[in-house]
Amino acid sequence: MHLDPTAFVADPILIQGMQQQATPISCSEESVLFRQGEVPIGLYILKSGEVTLTMSSSSGKEIISTKAAAGSVLGLPGLIGNEPYTLTATARAGSELGFVAREGFTALMRTDPLLALKVLQVLAAEVRSARTAILQR
Repeated sequence: MHLDPTAFVADPILIQGMQQQATPISCSEESVLFRQGEVPIGLYILKSGEVTLTMSSSSGKEIISTKAAAGSVLGLPGLIGNEPYTLTATARAGSELGFVAREGFTALMRTDPLLALKVLQVLAAEVRSARTAILQR
């Protein structure tokens, strides 16, 4: 099953707002950003390069795989819901990202209602993409 890669792409206003709290990350080699089942500590903004998002069944069979596009916000549902990540995100060597820790993200959401609305738009796009993928299965 493949999700629409644009479902993770955020409005430039949200990206710009989160950049204030982001720590730059350059991947010199392939790097796992987070794993399915891990407790969320933050989210990632894909500036350039490639990140593959996967989900595996309890038996280890891959059931979802998709590439994230530049401008994607990764790890958002886990962070917002305070639940384990539901996907594994692996960045290809040469990718440039920003990492926003939970505390910085929470502070932004409390102080800027427009950014909070933009976050809801990304979450809604992810839900629509997942539902479409299920229907096309």
